[in-house]
Amino acid sequence: MKGTGTSNASAATRATLVGCIAVLMWSTSVGLLRSISELLGPTGGAAAIYTASAVFAVLFFGMHWRGAPRVYLWLGGALFVSYEICLALAIGMASNRQQSLELGMINYLWPSLTIALAVLARQQRATWWLAPALALCIAGIVLVMKGEANHWTWHMLRDNVSGNRPAYALALLAAFLWAVYTLVARRYGKGANAVPLFLVATAVLLWLHHATSAHALAMTWNWQALVQVCAMGLLTAIAYSCWDYAVQRGHLTLLATASYFTPVFSMLLASLWLGVQTGRGFAMGVALVTLGSLLAWRSTRHTSGG
Repeated sequence: MKGTGTSNASAATRATLVGCIAVLMWSTSVGLLRSISELLGPTGGAAAIYTASAVFAVLFFGMHWRGAPRVYLWLGGALFVSYEICLALAIGMASNRQQSLELGMINYLWPSLTIALAVLARQQRATWWLAPALALCIAGIVLVMKGEANHWTWHMLRDNVSGNRPAYALALLAAFLWAVYTLVARRYGKGANAVPLFLVATAVLLWLHHATSAHALAMTWNWQALVQVCAMGLLTAIAYSCWDYAVQRGHLTLLATASYFTPVFSMLLASLWLGVQTGRGFAMGVALVTLGSLLAWRSTRHTSGG
């Protein structure tokens, strides 16, 4: 019995580490997604990205979705596809590059929502330290995205939201959808991997939207667009497959806690890629995210369910 418990713990640790690979790969998403949207348009760029990711996922992992639990396949699939479309359109609809980072900040509320919903769904128990831990993480994310005080203010965010409500609503909805998908995949996945199928469905729906939209922009292909689409498609396919594997077999709280560093890495990479300065708030934000993550981990460490 002891050996079995040790083996299970080791397997869960390995699965959690696999999930951390997804966190690193997702860090490239905001910068690349915005860059591709500028070249190919919001819907066309998103459709191209998920077409590439679907191709890579099918080639690497196959289409082994037969026999998967129906709840995971249908409900999980609907949540997955809806999340991808909401996030892609939100970033693509940003009025400028700075606004795309703000939308990314809102999307990165999903780790907090995941832990909160896991506690409410009784998939995870936690102490009262969880609430201040989540607050610290959210504050850190805001500081990471804020940069210099004279470059970004709450009034600017308010004005941006009022001027582009659909994009901000989609980003907020995306955060909620991914948190719910994570819990559904963990509860009902049973080891199945339908990510390639989900990516195919996402690509098909995005192409249909692009073809029927009266506001779809013309796609201008060049070598730069092709390389970026292939790169993000590959990273997307691997990241989502790693995440699906990890949430079904690993430690949910550790995964969600590690995910708080996605916006830190994402902001750093997006700033370098898009030429947006991080500012002095970046270091303070990283410190708050780190402290909040450690508190979140501590608040669930001695409770069951992770």
